Amino acid sequence: MSKQHAVFIKPISIIAHLLLLNLIFFGFKLDFYDNFYFAVYINISWLVIAYFVSLYSFSRTIKITKVVVQLLKQITIFTLAVFAFFTWTKSEVAIRHIGKLLVLFYFSVTLFRAIYFYALRRYRIEGRNFKRVIVIGSNGGLEPLVDFMTNRSDFGYKVMGIFSNAKNPSLTYQVTNKALTENGTGKLEHLGKIEDCFEYATTNKIDEMYCSISEISQTDMNRIINFADQNFIVAKLIPDHQDLFSKNMHLEYYGFVPVLSIRKLPFDKPMVKFFKRLFDIVFSLIVIVFVLSWLTPILYVLIKRESKGSVFFKQVRDGLKGDSFICYKYRSMGVNERSEKDQTVKGDERITKIGKVIRKTSIDELPQFINVLKGEMSVVGPRPHMLSQSKLFKKIVDKYMVRHFVKPGITGLAQVKGFRGEIETDQDIINRVKYDLFYIENWSFVLDINIVIRTVLNVFKGETKAY
Repeated sequence: MSKQHAVFIKPISIIAHLLLLNLIFFGFKLDFYDNFYFAVYINISWLVIAYFVSLYSFSRTIKITKVVVQLLKQITIFTLAVFAFFTWTKSEVAIRHIGKLLVLFYFSVTLFRAIYFYALRRYRIEGRNFKRVIVIGSNGGLEPLVDFMTNRSDFGYKVMGIFSNAKNPSLTYQVTNKALTENGTGKLEHLGKIEDCFEYATTNKIDEMYCSISEISQTDMNRIINFADQNFIVAKLIPDHQDLFSKNMHLEYYGFVPVLSIRKLPFDKPMVKFFKRLFDIVFSLIVIVFVLSWLTPILYVLIKRESKGSVFFKQVRDGLKGDSFICYKYRSMGVNERSEKDQTVKGDERITKIGKVIRKTSIDELPQFINVLKGEMSVVGPRPHMLSQSKLFKKIVDKYMVRHFVKPGITGLAQVKGFRGEIETDQDIINRVKYDLFYIENWSFVLDINIVIRTVLNVFKGETKAY
């Protein structure tokens, strides 16, 4: 499948699904399938539902979690549609027969989609079905983009080079798949100034142009956009510091006036708030009843034997919209006056023997499920920091306080990505905030489940910064 044949990717998937749908139902030769109206109904229903859930909206950078969510939505709604047909027509058909057919069909569709998804990515890794792109600009903010394109060959981008007006552009990248750079050396070449990109794009049949906003003037930007429109090229603009502040913008119209909302979050939706809170309540109750109920008395004895003080450690931390709350943990240190201002460091002499064990296994965090049940925290979300840390970090990271748009969590995306525990450098907190903002703007229930599972696996695997 060459690049020009990419137009067949979506039709192949649609045709395959419809063939599976009709072959499975026709193969069993049930009486109700002889009904012409039912045959038309299930085919049209599948396509209409697929349109509204964007089942066939393929993107090179689509994530497997989104593919799963799309398929689950399709399956759920289509099942309701099938049973609704027999309710409306008052047909007497055994539910178990329909159920068996639907299960077989869904299994077949899922298997096909998985194989198709994997095969397409393998095809692109081999250097086919790719898009030729050029990068306009040479600042450090473009580095994550170029790294992504060149090192993720399964997405099918071939970076031809960069154009920049900088006096000494020196962007070079070592890439995993050298075939995805034009010269095959694994280095991204400087091809000329910005004005040279137009002739190059035409001659080399460029598909997409990625432009750094900080390096192009308004005049150059308009010229690039007009050129792209006239030559059927996709032009995309990369904002400053996009590696940290990816804004989920939303365009609305007040009458005929376009208004761009800087941050449109999934948590703004009432149904999202309801189901996330419901998940928090159920999950926290399970942990409190079946774990904390017997673990707390055991730790009470072990902690009290080694040092005086309560079994619980209470600390004021920043929560939703900057409101402070009392965060609960099992006490892992001797009682000291530094706990409200000094973060834990490797080899901290304040940590007790039993404290080392419960911190290594993250057991010390379990009482925070009480905070979750009280509504002060969520199971998944950005980790809450001490007040002294928040005061310092918001000076280091410009959009630090955005992480307080949602409830803090017991675990989060930054933690499962390795950015937990002691913050030794500015880059540590910058990376943590980067993942926190990504989570806030791209939340899904599947992402929450994924983070919870990875957190549990990390506990058994052990983490280097769990001290």
